Amino acid sequence: MSEPWRALLIEAARRDLQTRARLAASGELFRGYHPEMEAVHNENAALLTRVLDAVGWPSRRDFGDDGAGAAFLILQHAIGHPDLQRRGLAFILDAIPEGQANPLDAAYLSDRIAIFEGREQTFGTQFDWDANGELSPAPVRDPEALDDRRASVGLPPMAETIAHMRATAAAEGDCVPPDLTERRAAYDVWTRKVGWRA
Repeated sequence: MSEPWRALLIEAARRDLQTRARLAASGELFRGYHPEMEAVHNENAALLTRVLDAVGWPSRRDFGDDGAGAAFLILQHAIGHPDLQRRGLAFILDAIPEGQANPLDAAYLSDRIAIFEGREQTFGTQFDWDANGELSPAPVRDPEALDDRRASVGLPPMAETIAHMRATAAAEGDCVPPDLTERRAAYDVWTRKVGWRA
């Protein structure tokens, strides 16, 4: 039952990563939500919705680490589908106690959902350009306890991740947008258009 779905998920995740790598290499990835990347994310979201409807969450037991990992990558990138991300998070949280999903995945996805909804994140996994032109964590709740929460799900200290994220962005050629105010306004419009915020 799971094998045809598993193969489709792995291929869809591969296409996502290949598209991202190609657009990053050309610099096109960093100029807003690229239409080609968005199309891949939307196609993959439709596939994952069919999988969830048919079998529930693609567990490690039934889909292997690669199939379950592909499902999570697709879910994490389904940013134009708020209901799917929320539904997927509920599935993941239910699967964690049985060892069929990864707590780290839940941390990343819950942070992403919080930021899109306009709330503070819990684990500091989501980044954006700040007013000083540096890639920094989006707002975080209770920052004094952040590193303890991160350690509880296997994340390194925040300072290490900030350095890594900034180095990765520099290596990929990602840099602060020329007009942060304009970018933030466009982001705000997008979150409302796709249904993250009223």
